[in-house]
Amino acid sequence: MKRLLLVLAIFVVQITFSQQTYSIQGENLSLYAEADGTLTLLWNSFEGNYRYFIKKGEVITELKNTKLEGAYQEEYKTVLQNYTGNEASKLKFTKSDLKNYIDTYNAAADSTYVSQIPSVNLKTRLGGFAGMTNYPYFVNPENTVLPQIGIDFEIIDEIKLKRHSMQFQFRQIFGNKDYDFSSSQLSLNYRFKFVKWETFDVFVNTKIADYVYISQDIDVIENNGDTTNIKGSGGDFQAPFALGIGADIALGNGYITLLYQDIVALNLTDNGEFPIDFAIGYKWKL
Repeated sequence: MKRLLLVLAIFVVQITFSQQTYSIQGENLSLYAEADGTLTLLWNSFEGNYRYFIKKGEVITELKNTKLEGAYQEEYKTVLQNYTGNEASKLKFTKSDLKNYIDTYNAAADSTYVSQIPSVNLKTRLGGFAGMTNYPYFVNPENTVLPQIGIDFEIIDEIKLKRHSMQFQFRQIFGNKDYDFSSSQLSLNYRFKFVKWETFDVFVNTKIADYVYISQDIDVIENNGDTTNIKGSGGDFQAPFALGIGADIALGNGYITLLYQDIVALNLTDNGEFPIDFAIGYKWKL
């Protein structure tokens, strides 16, 4: 109990000293300081709404993004450009983006300033998915659609490479009584997020390397009417460079994931059927 009280006391002290009260246009506001230097970003959340301020010397100016007739006015961009002389047209009104912008300015304006932004910030996500596929990169006489399940493990650098990630995937395709085919696949993938918002990403997935283990017992009718049986099992390493598309939608402590996988594979020969490879899942932020 004493240890718990000590931890709580230290936590309260840290919160208290990390905030400072400022008098701004008649308001007394308790604010946090970020990227403290030539310019300092001040911020806090009031009743669920974030407010941001820029401080230079003793002058404090609020950064605003008011909404008028359904459109955001983005006044904060003009204020920051006037302070820094740097382009701010693509700057988002979020704490992380504002902090990065001011940190970059401080580093250029003062050679003694020590950047407060880490050079690398690796984040990981782990999730599972389920869906259906006709796996067109193998013999499939009736174009049968089979169930699949899988696991994703994604690595992201939130600082330098926000739009890029590496992903390891295991998926299992199950056969049925009409199409005795199953496949276990372990792959390395690269994802480029061409749409990246705080709550929504859309990405292109490139399957770079893949180990595929297949088990099959399939009867194939040849052009002359003869039937050939393909039976056996085995594995192989591949470099398919298969392209797919997907989306992550923020929900809770993670993301709903929508996948359309292996639409085309540059180094694999398909069976002529249109690819059906859809899945939906959920991934958690670790």
